[in-house]
Amino acid sequence: MLATLIPLFDDKMTVCAYSVFARKENLFLNPELMAGARFDGAGTVHELEVVSSMGVSTLTGGKEVFVPINQFSLFAEISLQCTVPANKVVLLMDNSIQPTEEFVKRVRELKEQGYKMAIRKLPISSFEPYKEIISKCDYILLDHVKIDISKAKIYFKKQYPAIKLCAVNVDTQEQYDELVKDGGYDLYEGRFFRMPITSTETEVSPLKVNYIELLNVVNAPDFDLTEAADVIGKDPALVISLLEIVNRMALNSEITSIRHAAAMLGQKELKRWINTAVTKELCADKPSELIRLVMIRAKFAENLASEFEMAMQAPELFIMGLFSALDRMLEKTMEEALSMVQVSKNVKEALLENKGEFAPVLEFIRCYEDADWTEVSRLLVLSKMDMDKIYEAYLGALRWYRDLIPA
Repeated sequence: MLATLIPLFDDKMTVCAYSVFARKENLFLNPELMAGARFDGAGTVHELEVVSSMGVSTLTGGKEVFVPINQFSLFAEISLQCTVPANKVVLLMDNSIQPTEEFVKRVRELKEQGYKMAIRKLPISSFEPYKEIISKCDYILLDHVKIDISKAKIYFKKQYPAIKLCAVNVDTQEQYDELVKDGGYDLYEGRFFRMPITSTETEVSPLKVNYIELLNVVNAPDFDLTEAADVIGKDPALVISLLEIVNRMALNSEITSIRHAAAMLGQKELKRWINTAVTKELCADKPSELIRLVMIRAKFAENLASEFEMAMQAPELFIMGLFSALDRMLEKTMEEALSMVQVSKNVKEALLENKGEFAPVLEFIRCYEDADWTEVSRLLVLSKMDMDKIYEAYLGALRWYRDLIPA
């Protein structure tokens, strides 16, 4: 199994829901599935298997989850495959579902069972033929490039006043900002929230400079625990977080100072905790999805280390994931951002040039995030990696994030 989540934002850059996309088979290892046999077992919704096994709390933090279905899986016993509350599931139909009587009847049945409905990939010319299906939908996903939203908004407000409009393929921050300004959509889906910063004149705040100083202390070779403790002591939030961790470890010991707490944690664990805690603070003024993105990337990269035959470099891969959106955190280009922090050559080459030993791991993670299952499958075959281990590595990252930052 392969599975990933794609967020849907509102106009405040708050995530309101996630779409889950999954694939059960590696098409490169099973080429017969590329032909008609790809519909074998089509009544099984693999995404529902993921949702049921993980639960919406771990998977989406309790938010709604969009699950794609097609003309075959629409007629499956969805209630038997889904163990989570129906009102948390949005069944996302595509244009393989035709506006005929049998499809309309089935959509009505699922709606009566408590599921929310959505539809995508409909051209403007299909709005009228699909009116009976659209009338049962809670959401419609529209390609903002192909739609005149000013006209579409009037149409949908008149015909389907309760439906929410979602813009898809929003690829840049500029597109998102413009769409929000126009005010036609309720939700936005796309890569805009994680696209690189290309130019900026923003100054890094003094507080973030202090955090960067701490990163440089702990990421230096053989860093000094005492120096790190002194920098931690400048920030009350980090002090409280450190003391909470150490107090859980040393129930019968009295912590007398920040330096004592740092020594209790030890060099290796202190370095890991500081990189994680500081990254959270650097993202404090950013959309919450950014911290989720980099934390899951970091843990996913670490979990993938053995599959890429880099088990000894797992801590470094963790750092690469954490810093993979450092440009967004600091509002600097990646080159400018990395010039401010001390990282290894492997990390810098991967993040700046997509080259070097770590680049294949980063590229794999990005393809995975995009649910580019064809490319992911190809890379699995080329690198002789086990699909199930990749899936477990991703689920492990989701669970770790859930425990780190509870919803």
